[in-house]
Parts: sequence; C-alpha cells; structure tokens
Amino acid sequence: MIEELFTRNIRWAAGRTRADPEYFRRLAAQQSPEYLWVGCSDSRVPANEIVGLDPGELFVHRNVANLAPPQDANFLSVLQFAVEILKVRHVIVCGHYGCGGVRAALSGQRHGLIDHWLQPVACLCRRDAAELEAITDFDARVNEVCERNVLAQVAAVAANPFVQDAWRRGQTLAVHGWIYSVQDGLLRDLETSVDGAAGARRLDGRRRAPPPPRRRPRIEGPR
Repeated sequence: MIEELFTRNIRWAAGRTRADPEYFRRLAAQQSPEYLWVGCSDSRVPANEIVGLDPGELFVHRNVANLAPPQDANFLSVLQFAVEILKVRHVIVCGHYGCGGVRAALSGQRHGLIDHWLQPVACLCRRDAAELEAITDFDARVNEVCERNVLAQVAAVAANPFVQDAWRRGQTLAVHGWIYSVQDGLLRDLETSVDGAAGARRLDGRRRAPPPPRRRPRIEGPR
C-alpha cells in the first residue's frame, strides 16, 4: 500500500512534466508567494487546489481547527518567516464547515491531548453558550462555531507582534477570514479583513463580545 504512493508520485511528476516541461524548474528556482494560508489539517481541504494556485504561490500552515495560538512555536515560526522573510501581502485564515476539531470542542466530551490544543475553541463556546444553545440543530451549531472561530483567529493574527511590527514598518499586509464548504467546494468571505493596527484594535474589541447574527448562504445538511 505504501509502495503505491511512490508509483503514484512517479505518474504525477511525469504527467506534470508532459503538460508543462518547465513546471519543476520554475518551482525550484524561487519561492515568492503573496499569501500565507492558515487552515485546518482536514484532508478534504487542500489549500492550493481550492484556490487554483501552484505550490510556490501559497505558503501553507495547517493544524487542527485552523488555530493561530500565540504560544505555539510552530505557528509563530511560520508566521514570522512568511511576514518577515517572504514578505507575504495577505494572511488568510480559512476554516471549514463541519470541522471535526470544532465538533470535539463543542461536544463537551474528553478526547485526551487534543482537548488542550482546542482550549481556544472551548473557551469561545463557553463565552457564547447562551447564543449557541439556542441553535437546536447540532450540525448548525458546529457550523456557527466554525465561523466564530475563524473570526477569533483573524483577531489573534492581527494582534500578533510579528504582524503589528510589519504594520509599524509600513509593510503592506492584510489578514482575512474565510470559510470553506466541503459540500459544494466553495469559499465564503466572512468579511473580517483587516490591514492595519487601527483595524486590528476594532477587531479585537469585536472578538471580546459575541458577534451579532449575520445573514449567510444556506447550505443544506452537514458540512
């Protein structure tokens, strides 16, 4: 079974070369992405593919529930490298409906070590408990938390010292919050973009209070 992956790799590389003989030469020459993608580890959400970009055009960091914790050295290393070395112009925090990490945090059950990682989501659920409990359908409640979690992570990225320092230097940098539906393959903009310190402060203030209800596209069934 493992050996089959090497066979698939050979076929993939050969197919790429046939379609575009310069493809790997271009990739090897330079990495100069304009975007940092902070997304979920879920295997159904392949960052490059859903935005139609080649690997060298998108710098990617993924973890369970697309978190941006200021204590995580892995995330901080990626963020600093993207902002200070690659000079990306956009940081995109992208969640997805039906996220298993969000579902685990919302369930209230013990799952082991992952519970520690998901504390930011669990805290959000406790903060907004009254509003969330009013959503009787559990799948719909999960999806609402998925959106709120993206908003919280955008605020966390915008408040990060690496991002704040970039704005202080006059660097062009914006942070965006998107969400993806596995069911229809489409991205949705949560309209929470921020491109400067003043906007980050306003966004942080919004994060401390439950966000007001927003109209969103209706998607039937689990996402």
